[in-house]
Amino acid sequence: MTRVLGFLCLAALNAAPLAAQDPAPSENASENSIVVTAQRSGAPMWTIDTPTGTIILVGEIRAIPKTTPWEPARLEEATKQADRVILGARPKISPGDVLRLIFSGSKFTKLPDKTVASEYLTADQWARLEALGTAHEEDYARQSFLLTSFQMLRKELRFNRDTADEPSDVVSKAADKAKVPTTRAATLRGEDIIDNLADAPPAAHIPCLNAAMDAVEAGPDIVEKRAADWRRYDIPSVMANPLESALGQCWPWADETLGSELRTIWVDSIANASTAKGTTLAVVPLRVLAESGGVLDQLDARGFDIAGPEWK
Repeated sequence: MTRVLGFLCLAALNAAPLAAQDPAPSENASENSIVVTAQRSGAPMWTIDTPTGTIILVGEIRAIPKTTPWEPARLEEATKQADRVILGARPKISPGDVLRLIFSGSKFTKLPDKTVASEYLTADQWARLEALGTAHEEDYARQSFLLTSFQMLRKELRFNRDTADEPSDVVSKAADKAKVPTTRAATLRGEDIIDNLADAPPAAHIPCLNAAMDAVEAGPDIVEKRAADWRRYDIPSVMANPLESALGQCWPWADETLGSELRTIWVDSIANASTAKGTTLAVVPLRVLAESGGVLDQLDARGFDIAGPEWK
């Protein structure tokens, strides 16, 4: 029970520029060196030149298969040269939050009031879910739609098995080792996350369930394809991948309150970094960067000059 609830909780966790001022040539050379080193890692990234420095935005997908040919050591090297690092929002879980999860666990794992899935789904949706449950020897009738979705993705696609280092982990460890100042885009209170999830009615997770069923029916090959497209910088294909689509349509990203807050946090963090001197390296969830109306679109609308792969 606590392992399942912990998984759900961890799922919650992706100003205008100053007046123009030319940095010294040596600073330009140093910033260019960091950008080149970071790009050699193979991770897709975008750069924003500001009057006082450079921002590097690394587009992260989680659970990269070990077979994906990217070079974390290059990103680690670039991190050590950066002036500052920004990482994703982190939930702050207190002992009280853990107790709340334990004592109200069924509220997060089961449908409410002894209801069953067929009471919320259309006949076609229920028939589809029941068929998948039969095929995989699982009973999804009473289980919450969010838990069912994550379980199907994890067990049937096995997308989080045999994975390589992920950009945020590489950057976090390298920055800590090199004593590069690191900030989080935000620290979210565990209480707020739990309340947000608890208040969501079952129907709010049906789009997530539909997307998860799409991904499972598409088959396990989509896991490797998603990573290969990420490595090829084919961002539209990554975003259209059924697995990435499912992850993006599930809580917390699809939640109107929490998802919107997570996106706004990133736009504000990057805009604030545009006034800082030197190089800022930020690791941002790709779905938050590249989705329609996402961080890159919003930064572009604010007039930032963004260089990097096409994202739409």
